[in-house]
Amino acid sequence: MSEVADRVRRIIAERAFLDPATIRADATAEDLGIDSVTMVETIFAIEVAFDLSIPFNANTPEGAGFDVTSVGAIIASVEALVAARV
Repeated sequence: MSEVADRVRRIIAERAFLDPATIRADATAEDLGIDSVTMVETIFAIEVAFDLSIPFNANTPEGAGFDVTSVGAIIASVEALVAARV
């Protein structure tokens, strides 16, 4: 697992009050008990941790350009933003 994936899992786990080791890549926010407010807080924490600006709109998440359908999708989206920054 990449350093980015580890950090994203830790951030998600912290917001969901879970052990990072229990978070699967295919888990959805609903699976983890993360509501829309917690998702926005999670995205903000990811922005801060990686010094990124994430294109996410909580009102239209499907059209935001940042996939939040699963933990794996969030990780892939963050990895792409980090790679584009280099």
